[in-house]
Amino acid sequence: MKTIKWGIIGVGDVCEVKSGPGFQKAPNSKLVAVMRRNGDKAKDFAKRHGVPKWSDNAETLLSDPEINAIYIATPPLNHLEYTQAALAAGKDVYVEKPMARNGDEAQLIQAADEASPHKVCVAHYRRRLALFMEVQKVLQSGELGRPRHVSLQLIQPEKNNLIVASEDNWRVRPEVSGGGLFHDLAPHQLDLLLMYFGEPQVIQGFSTQRNPEGSCDDCVSGQMRFAGDVHFQGHWDFASSDGTVEDTCTIACDLGSLTFRFFRSPTLVVKKDQGIETTTIEPPQHIQQPMIEAVNAYFAGQGDNPCSTDTGVKVMKMIDAFITTR
Repeated sequence: MKTIKWGIIGVGDVCEVKSGPGFQKAPNSKLVAVMRRNGDKAKDFAKRHGVPKWSDNAETLLSDPEINAIYIATPPLNHLEYTQAALAAGKDVYVEKPMARNGDEAQLIQAADEASPHKVCVAHYRRRLALFMEVQKVLQSGELGRPRHVSLQLIQPEKNNLIVASEDNWRVRPEVSGGGLFHDLAPHQLDLLLMYFGEPQVIQGFSTQRNPEGSCDDCVSGQMRFAGDVHFQGHWDFASSDGTVEDTCTIACDLGSLTFRFFRSPTLVVKKDQGIETTTIEPPQHIQQPMIEAVNAYFAGQGDNPCSTDTGVKVMKMIDAFITTR
């Protein structure tokens, strides 16, 4: 398999452990160059991680003939622009989640993907983690019967350790992120629901801003109905004033249930007539590496697309449907 030679646009804190080293450690993969508008920080990252090239200008990476794939790790504000530019420059693209700030921008990315001979993957990397693949395996085995109902709760204070801190707190600036922490964290969860149950047939929801000093809606509730009459109810609250922390998803089936957490614990609890089975599957050190390996295989023509722009659009449309239009 040919070596995929990567350039990273937007090499921020998320690249330190979660993703960056995965491009160096995955088979048939090489991290050639990194870019950040703050050139000193780009240079520092390159030096510490042993990356040959660095720049403070994205065009340097886009025009580099050695690079054949671009990882777009910027905030969502720049995803459309850089995806279009990378495809035009003849590079394959791995774009961070959320795919865009909203469904309309996501559809423009999809259109650019479909019009290009090059390839695009969306970084919904949790679908390649062993824990969530095990959930899918149990559901598909039929041992619990037919899924009936999904209940999800994610409750956090605005300041929490689920996300990497940033200097400008861009995740709660809608003009940059598309919304608030819901836009940053819920894509992981909604993408997995798509993987388990397919595209929802009905979506409805509403949102509100509980923190008067905030800049975006921080409390979201939503309902969906999937094929097979699987009902979903979700609640996200990122303004927990009393310090309440909750991260739970339960899938109730005819013959039992599955309970797991998306972010805080790698444990799956399966309840059925025969008893309770608890399985803990730790994530890898570099949590995106399994997805990066699948992306490399796809870019090299050795595998299917692990997460297409079509999936990314569906996730963004779910997010849009859950947010109240003001």
